[in-house]
Amino acid sequence: MTREARGPRDRRGGRDWRGWRAAMEEALYGPGGFFLRPEGPAGHFRTSVHASPLFAGAVARLLVRTAEELGSDEVAFVDMGAGRGELLTELLTGGPAAVPEGLRVRAYGVERAARPAGLDPRITWTDRVPEGARGLLFANEWLDNVPVEVAEVDATGAARYVEVDAGGTERLGAVVGGADAAWLERWWPLGEPGERAEIGRSRDEAWAAAVGALAAGTAVAVDYAHLRAARPPFGTLAAFREGREVAPVPDGSCDLTAHVALDACAAAVRARVPDVGGGEILTQREALRSLGVTGARPPLALASTDPAGYVRALAAAGEAAELTAPGGLGDFLWLVQRIGAPARY
Repeated sequence: MTREARGPRDRRGGRDWRGWRAAMEEALYGPGGFFLRPEGPAGHFRTSVHASPLFAGAVARLLVRTAEELGSDEVAFVDMGAGRGELLTELLTGGPAAVPEGLRVRAYGVERAARPAGLDPRITWTDRVPEGARGLLFANEWLDNVPVEVAEVDATGAARYVEVDAGGTERLGAVVGGADAAWLERWWPLGEPGERAEIGRSRDEAWAAAVGALAAGTAVAVDYAHLRAARPPFGTLAAFREGREVAPVPDGSCDLTAHVALDACAAAVRARVPDVGGGEILTQREALRSLGVTGARPPLALASTDPAGYVRALAAAGEAAELTAPGGLGDFLWLVQRIGAPARY
């Protein structure tokens, strides 16, 4: 990515300059946008959902727990940023990750892309969060793709918006002010020239709106994330294409992502949504272990009494290890918040 000094006009030499939030919005979700392509996110990167059905199994157990807390045999499952319905399909159509018989699930896939061909007809596919659902709202790697503004400290110590053109060249724009400046001061204070931050106010609003639509139940956001005590000094804006990291270019050719200030999202819900209980932030390693994904190797004696079972158990242990590995998927953070239900994880 190259840098360029700010000029006197927003258009210079036929180039359009925009803040990163507008550029990300068009590149990811505009006509021909990255996430609207037929191959979907799975064509470019693996999430925990794609890594192992053990992840869906853990979500199914959390869904059962949510139904028990609500005292109901009918529960909603709202999959935010549903991709092409992979997690929903795992939960509804059999296999070890399926929800148990007797639990009726009203399934919603919330996604801007068109409904995938062949998707289970029981799944309601929508681009809006359903209002008044009672159950589990689950957002796996959704918030990191909610577009954000990027700020950088200039040579005088002022935080300025970072502007970008379609080719990925950046320049510094106007001084950050108003609500964005207040957000930075509270959640991501900047100091030295060159320090950068992603202004997470748009994500706070998106998460609060999603959780606020839930009548009762549990809301979980799982993502690349960081907390105020350890913000990265130069931000986390990145891009990926076909499994590889590439330069962030807002032309629709790649995923554009940035880690989430998850503590700010949690606070936004507490401030705007009534009847909120809980607010735990856990590592994925901690969360999955509490839901039965441990990664423990099967006893060697099983190899002689049940060789096929031993091989299956060994494979599952390997998958569990990947989901919970330090330095990898295990370091994802889970934000767990409840609406009108007991605060128990």
